[in-house]
Amino acid sequence: LPEDELSRSSHSNPVKSLVNGIKTNPASNSPKSSLSVPMGPPVYVDLAYIPNHCSGKNTDPEFFKRIRASYYVVSGNDAANGEPSRAVLDALLEGKSQWGENLQVTLIPTHDTEVTREWYQQTHEKQQELNIMVLASSSTVVMQDESFPACKIEF
Repeated sequence: LPEDELSRSSHSNPVKSLVNGIKTNPASNSPKSSLSVPMGPPVYVDLAYIPNHCSGKNTDPEFFKRIRASYYVVSGNDAANGEPSRAVLDALLEGKSQWGENLQVTLIPTHDTEVTREWYQQTHEKQQELNIMVLASSSTVVMQDESFPACKIEF
């Protein structure tokens, strides 16, 4: 911002707080609208955990535009709380479509849910177009008296 705009903005709203090191407007209750995230280059990582159990509360297409991962983990398994969120899965498609490069992306759901199954079936063609693969967990790990689905990732 030019200095005069920066000066005006700091005087027009003198009460600010920090959330994860980013100045926010405490009057706003919506995390998305209160964050003032500066534009910057995308970040490339091998593995990213989709925040908040893939809930739509904190993840939107901007997350997927900025955080570019080879693997995204989807851990939601609570339909009553919208986890995983269909909107977040759709945001992955929207964000990835704007990368400008067709890198392979693998989505790793930790639970087999109705939401992920429906999304997979309804958007399969778009996933193929964007080079997105969804892993189905076919392995089971048994530890003591507990067994659970698992998958192995190699980098």
